[in-house]
Amino acid sequence: MELEKTADGSYTLYVPELDEHYHSVKGALTESQHIFIDMGLKHSSVPHPRILEIGLGTGLNCFLTFLEAEKAGRKIHYTGIERYPLDMGTIRKLDYPAIVNQGSEEQYFAIHEAPWEMDAALSSLFTLHKIEGDFTCFTFEKGYDIIYFDAFAPEKQPEMWEQKFFDHLYEVLNEGGILTTYCAKGVVRRMLQSAGFEVERLPGPPGGKREILRATKK
Repeated sequence: MELEKTADGSYTLYVPELDEHYHSVKGALTESQHIFIDMGLKHSSVPHPRILEIGLGTGLNCFLTFLEAEKAGRKIHYTGIERYPLDMGTIRKLDYPAIVNQGSEEQYFAIHEAPWEMDAALSSLFTLHKIEGDFTCFTFEKGYDIIYFDAFAPEKQPEMWEQKFFDHLYEVLNEGGILTTYCAKGVVRRMLQSAGFEVERLPGPPGGKREILRATKK
């Protein structure tokens, strides 16, 4: 695992075994903010949304969601599943609070120090539930309003991008629920549509991917 600085000054991790990065080298922070917060969380009108993240990873998406909850005074319950949790030494090197929101180091580290398999209140507005497990073998309960689908790319982890999983995610979403992902490949769009989603191709993050996908359960 190698630390790598991205175009917006924030860091990502490079996995040599997969030849893959956790976030875009064009800007880790910019990518997460645009795809998951601006196009996902802010697009949902649910007052107190339940969010599911596929691939908790560095915790950046969760951290940005926590900050948005505090800023907007919006109560959020956040579930994240991760098969390979990162060690705290790596987490500290990423140092997202220094770039995103100085003074919030305690909250960022709390995401990774929170216990697994149980609810942990990180604030009066934000509750985190971490699952250490394999997404491809896990059955989620129903009742989510937003899904952040942030698995490694289909060509790197094809087992994560199969029709049956998008069918399952459709079922666990509430009516009007949304799923956002950085991957705009035609095959992924068609799988989402086959699951029942109404799918939009949206502009990607500044300086990054040309398009992303947002899928809505109608």
